[in-house]
Order: sequence, then structure tokens, then C-alpha cells
Amino acid sequence: MSEPVVIPVGDLHDVVVGRGVLDRVAGLVPEGARQVLVVGPEGLDRYAGPVAQSLRAAGLVVHEASVPDAERAKTAEVAASLWAVLGQHAFTRTDAVVAVGGGTVTDLAGFVAATWLRGVAVVHVPTTLLAMVDAAVGGKTGINTAEGKNLVGSFHTPAGVVCDLDVLSTLPQADLVAGLAEVLKGGFIADPRILELVEAAPQDAVRWDAPVLDELVRRKVAVKAEVVAGDLREAFAREVLNYGHTLGHAVEQVEGYRRRHGEAVAIGMVFAAELGHRTGTVSSELLARHRSVLAAVGLPTTYDAAPVEELLAVMARDKKSRGARLRFVVLDGLAHPVRLEGPPESLLREAYAALAP
Repeated sequence: MSEPVVIPVGDLHDVVVGRGVLDRVAGLVPEGARQVLVVGPEGLDRYAGPVAQSLRAAGLVVHEASVPDAERAKTAEVAASLWAVLGQHAFTRTDAVVAVGGGTVTDLAGFVAATWLRGVAVVHVPTTLLAMVDAAVGGKTGINTAEGKNLVGSFHTPAGVVCDLDVLSTLPQADLVAGLAEVLKGGFIADPRILELVEAAPQDAVRWDAPVLDELVRRKVAVKAEVVAGDLREAFAREVLNYGHTLGHAVEQVEGYRRRHGEAVAIGMVFAAELGHRTGTVSSELLARHRSVLAAVGLPTTYDAAPVEELLAVMARDKKSRGARLRFVVLDGLAHPVRLEGPPESLLREAYAALAP
């Protein structure tokens, strides 16, 4: 077993990546906290329970709250129910929230922590690959509305993050594969070594216990840490992390969030590559590499399940849009993301048509 690695996100917070490291959680709760609220998804006390017990052993008063699974957790109603728990137990600004779960739980709990008394500490314990390499790192929080995903939210830097890869042993294989989309995104926008590692052994990349997964997680967390440290509130430097997300979020919404986030992002990255190819910044080889490496681990690379008009309408409400101008992150060569503003609708339609099976 390799030693745990601590990855600093600038001077904002640390991310602990390793195996068998759940006991590190209590040490990340800020000094002065008297009580914590442990938030986890319904039916997943396998990890929330031990975390809560370790917090009690550290002398903290622990309250536990379960929330719905997946995107059903990210609503104003669920957030209000957690605010009620904090109020009933008289949580003060020195107390903390601990999120144990996937990306929807870290998004929700982070938002609740950010808005309670204008901000209390939150520690994230992600239990999915997707949450480890993306949602739990960097301080973006949010909930969904009927109009779109993550339209209500705030930036709230966690006190720390613990990524214990051993918890992935119980993650459904389809969710592990979906999480690899965010890992591969890091390869396309910043660290091509990620792509090389997956291409060399795609069968190992989809195994929770494979040593290569440790390196993939560390590398993707390091990519996000470097970007976030220089741009906490999402100017363009941080916006590059949204590669594949503009169409990806639209796909999720039109399908009622029944599709896994990583699957939608994989589709969105191929779409972005098609856009870049048509504007002359993505070579035929790089376009083909998107499809080949994503397909090698079982991620989708084609899509035609929704009318383009419906997707365009949803993308117009995307957070990255400015006025009536859509903005996309595309590549100007491997590991060189750039912004594409206001592409003509005809170009968007062409790129979407190229996704057809």
C-alpha cells in the first residue's frame, strides 16, 4: 500500500489521497468546533457511520442527517431540511458540517455550510471517483432548480478533503467508469500523462484496486488544485474545468438527470472536440483520440437522444453564457484549453450532428 499523499490547493485547503485514511477526517475539523453534522445519502451508512464514530472519539458532538440519493438531494427543500437541523441544534459559526457521499452530497452539504450563518466549516469525504477528482475539491457548491443544474450556489472553500480509495470497493462499476470521464478531462486540458496511463492499460483504469487508479486520482486532483488555487471564483482560468460540461449539463437536464454525470461529460467532450475541429484548433488525430480513449474505458462517444433545439435552449441558460452569447471551452491543441464565444448556431448543429451513432 502506497503512503497517503497530501495535495495542497494553494493555501486554501489540503486534499488527502490514499487508502485506509478515513481516520484523517477528524483532524481536518477546525479547532474550536463543538459539534458537527454528518450528511450522507440514504442507505449509505457504511462510511458515514465510521466517520461519525471517529468524530465522536475525537470529542465532538455528532449529529447525522440522511439525504436522498443522486440529484434528488440537490433541491431547495432538502437544503432547508438541513438548515432546520442546524438550527434545532444551535450550530454556531465555530461548528462544522462533514459531507460523506458522492458529488451531489458534497455540492449540497457545501452549499448548506456556506449559507448557514453566512458560512461554517465543511469537510468533504467523497465516496465516488467523480466526487474525489472533481466535486469535493475547490469549493464550488450548489443546488439545482427546474431551470437548470447548479444555478443556485456559492463558492465555499472546504476545511479539507479526504479521498480514501478503498471506499471505491463498493462503488458500482458503472459509476467508477463514469467518474473516469472527469479524470480523462484532466488529461485533455492539462496533464496528457493521464491519457497515456489509461491508453496503456484501460482494463486497469476501471479497477478500484489497481495501483494505476491511485496515480490517476492524484494527477487529476493536482490538476484541479493548481487551477483552483489561481482562480477561486471562476474567471477563465477555472472555467477550463468545464470542458465538456456545457453540452453535458444540457444532456443531463433534458434527460431528467437519469444519465450519469460522467457519461454526459464524455459526450460533451466529444462535442467540444468536434467544435474545435471545425474551428481549426483540434486536429483529426486529437478528435479521434477523444473517441478512442473514452470508448476504451466504456464511456459513450455518440449521442442523438434529444432534439438539438431543446439542447440549445438549455445551453443558453448555462452559467458560462454571457448575455445571448454561448461560451464553450475548446482545445487549441492538447492541454491548451481556450474559450470559444458565440459560435454560430450552424456550427453547433454540425458538431451535434457529428455525435450521431
